[in-house]
Amino acid sequence: MDARIVRTRRSLQEALFALARERGVDEISVSDIAARAGVNRSTFYQHYSDKETLLADALDLIADEAGAQLGEIDFTSPDPPQALLGFLAHIEAHAALYARVFSEPGYGAVLARLRANARDAIRGLAPEAEPIMPRQVPVDVVAAGITGLVLGVIGEWLAQEDRPGADEAGRWIWRIVLGLPGLAPER
Repeated sequence: MDARIVRTRRSLQEALFALARERGVDEISVSDIAARAGVNRSTFYQHYSDKETLLADALDLIADEAGAQLGEIDFTSPDPPQALLGFLAHIEAHAALYARVFSEPGYGAVLARLRANARDAIRGLAPEAEPIMPRQVPVDVVAAGITGLVLGVIGEWLAQEDRPGADEAGRWIWRIVLGLPGLAPER
């Protein structure tokens, strides 16, 4: 892809996240995003059909970046992997935006893309995770189950009024993953 296209899309994504920290995503217009990114509305529409598609692409990029680090996971460690903690720190920094994605019905397509990216990243861990994988369960089923677990915990974490930090949420997720029958490392 052309470097200018990549830069423009990244600028639009960063503008959306910055504006979402300042006010609710429903209060942000395409004009607001374009102005913050330093482009005009027509440039926005050359790249995205609407702000939900922009949001989905932005979340795809974040998930891809986190997924790229998943190969460094030590499945025998009691500590959550840095890739998971980094992803949760990003979510924590944009908690209001992600809370809407996880709870508002209008963001189902965005959540579905996040789920698919997470499942693909987890599925890619199969070779590294083979020593702890249950032999009788297909890799795709395990990946879907862990994805549902991770996203379910994230959704509950975001819904908490007195939400603990990303490190604690990471410990919750990792304890549950390591405690799943057939997935816990031999100790």
